Amino acid sequence: MRFLWPELLWLLLFVPALVAAYVQVLRRKKKAAIRYPSLMLLRVALGPGQGIRRHLPPALFLVAMIAAILAIARPSAVVVLPANYLTLILAMDVSRSMQAADVAPNRITAMQAAAKSFVQELPADVRLGIASFAGTAAVVQPITDKREDMLAAIDRFQLQRGTATGSGLLVSLAMLFPDDGIDLESAVYGRDFSRFGGGAAPIEKKRDAAKAKKREFRPVPVGSYTSGAIILLSDGRRTTGPDPVEAAKMAAERGVRVFTVGFGTKEGASIGYEGWSFFARLDEDALKAVAKATGGEYFQAGTEADLHKVYKELSSKFALERKETEVSALFSALAALLVLCAVLLSLKWFHRWA
Repeated sequence: MRFLWPELLWLLLFVPALVAAYVQVLRRKKKAAIRYPSLMLLRVALGPGQGIRRHLPPALFLVAMIAAILAIARPSAVVVLPANYLTLILAMDVSRSMQAADVAPNRITAMQAAAKSFVQELPADVRLGIASFAGTAAVVQPITDKREDMLAAIDRFQLQRGTATGSGLLVSLAMLFPDDGIDLESAVYGRDFSRFGGGAAPIEKKRDAAKAKKREFRPVPVGSYTSGAIILLSDGRRTTGPDPVEAAKMAAERGVRVFTVGFGTKEGASIGYEGWSFFARLDEDALKAVAKATGGEYFQAGTEADLHKVYKELSSKFALERKETEVSALFSALAALLVLCAVLLSLKWFHRWA
């Protein structure tokens, strides 16, 4: 636990002063009681429990003051609360390396099975969008709350050449912020994308609009966006497209956390395709850097069972989340309850205030 306004804790110095004042009052009352002709008769009349009753209301009032002072100092603690995530984006690697058989029966089949289990275990109020990336990135399933559409989209994955991890992250980010002016064409296809279709004028207009929106953008604290997150799975190194770490900075500026999953054995695997072969090895450093830059986490899955565990952990993370929360209201409520108890006990036992 920590305090947002710790300088106000000096008010606790009044507590010993109040205790000393209370003891002084008791001593004065004790001197006055000597005037009674028989203290024994007084004790019998008061009963054996009268001493506890006498001190309990003031003790409750003192504890209430301590709780009130702590509330003023604004305490905060890490508590487990229902997560606020409402929209998740799955960014899945569908490069040729996903046909490697180091994960039985092969990586792509194992990934699809684990992803389907993840979809089925998501909380009912979570929406999901799915993007795939290989040489380029594309939206496979727009954001939806229909589980059958999500499962069908996972079945539609098609393996392609190349691994544009950064493009997958940017497309995912654009799905979360469709009106944020993210210039996907320039980032994914390069600055000369205009010559590939539609004419230069429409593309230039889109770029101008994107630039205008970017000028209005204000970065937010890392990890502060609580309405969505991105889960990015990859089994190899980036071979084309923008740098994923640079793309992660754009996510971090919007407060979006990216949870990365490295799928495949750390030793890598040799893949043969149409008469040529290549060696695919997991780029853990890049995936860890993406997660760290955005306040997310990195997970490594070397088997289908590992991937199921990762997705299960992620599913529970989006249902419940540990986060630092101010708990001043709890201390204030405790102080009010203790004061009320002290007053009621005083009225009941002595027909007066504590």
